[in-house]
Amino acid sequence: MTLSINQPMNFDEIWFDNVSINSHAINRSCESLERQIKCLDTDQKIEALLKTIRVIDLTTLAGDDTYVNVQRLCYRGLNPLTEPLLKRLESCGFCDENLTVGAICVYPSRIKDCHESFKMIKPSKDPLKIASVVTGFPSGQYGLDTRLSEIGYARNCGADEVDTVIDRSLALNGDWKKVYEEVKQMRLKASTMKLKVILEVGELGSLANVYKASWAAMLAGADFIKTSTGKVSVNATLPVGFVMTRAIYEFYSTTGVKVGFKPAGGLRTDQDCFKWLKLIENELGDEWLSPNLFRIGASSLLNQVEKSLFKLVFGREPASWELSL
Repeated sequence: MTLSINQPMNFDEIWFDNVSINSHAINRSCESLERQIKCLDTDQKIEALLKTIRVIDLTTLAGDDTYVNVQRLCYRGLNPLTEPLLKRLESCGFCDENLTVGAICVYPSRIKDCHESFKMIKPSKDPLKIASVVTGFPSGQYGLDTRLSEIGYARNCGADEVDTVIDRSLALNGDWKKVYEEVKQMRLKASTMKLKVILEVGELGSLANVYKASWAAMLAGADFIKTSTGKVSVNATLPVGFVMTRAIYEFYSTTGVKVGFKPAGGLRTDQDCFKWLKLIENELGDEWLSPNLFRIGASSLLNQVEKSLFKLVFGREPASWELSL
């Protein structure tokens, strides 16, 4: 099932006035979640790691990216596990040969590389979704016209999704109407592309601002709200996740519109996978545990997931040659 593109709604000050975040309650929720994941058995861990693969936005955002780098990334996205490991998982009833990541995420200039790579790798199979960072990523410190033109460029290059950034200075000044207006223009420019809006929570100053930024983006038509660019010191944390998913739940309860969630930045371990999946399950329900409504932005997480799956299935550490390159 593919969800329709969200449309902008009217800005309403009520969601930005007198916002108070109960930090103690959030901390207790984090502690409870940590206890829950300690109780996972082997089968539950395997299922969680496979779910993680399906929602990963496999990412490369390096200054030295080349066509070859992108081609390797696309191949890995279509073939996230080695064949022996995949066959073992299939024989145990855990997954099938159609296992892929959720999307590939690159800079706009590499979108065409993705298209060419998919044609070469598996021309008979559907390619993965291609996401591109835009709007002055990661800082957002460019004129609005320039930021909007990047969205148009990504669309013309064939992107399916765009990961935009908000101007954090507007948020820090409390100008939520302006944040909304800029994201609304991004929504309109993105047209039929899925619009993910990066809040860059590590630069927003408070959890209350995270909540308000979430609402500004959702009212403006965001299909996803995303924690971070991965380019600052503070990225996806559980307290931020609780605030953003609560905002998503309240938005859905109020409007009937489902908005997706994407944590990104610093997610590298199997424990990270378990935490974020459990958070979504607890706060939003199983319906959100699909690529249509949940993604994880990561560049190195897939390697750790593969290694952890190997250990769980075969009961031993893998040799280097038994893992993907």
